Amino acid sequence: MVRCLRATRTDDDILLLKTNMGAGHGGKSGRWESLREYADEMAFVLWQLGVEG
Repeated sequence: MVRCLRATRTDDDILLLKTNMGAGHGGKSGRWESLREYADEMAFVLWQLGVEG
């Protein structure tokens, strides 16, 4: 999927695919694993915004 998108896109924006083979359709189960997954997503957003910690 990513290869097709990269081959046909018209911009230079970053394109990433995150695959978690250990989670189901709703993401990881359990409070702590869900929070870790959310933290990963927020870290990516902050990185894209140029925020450094």
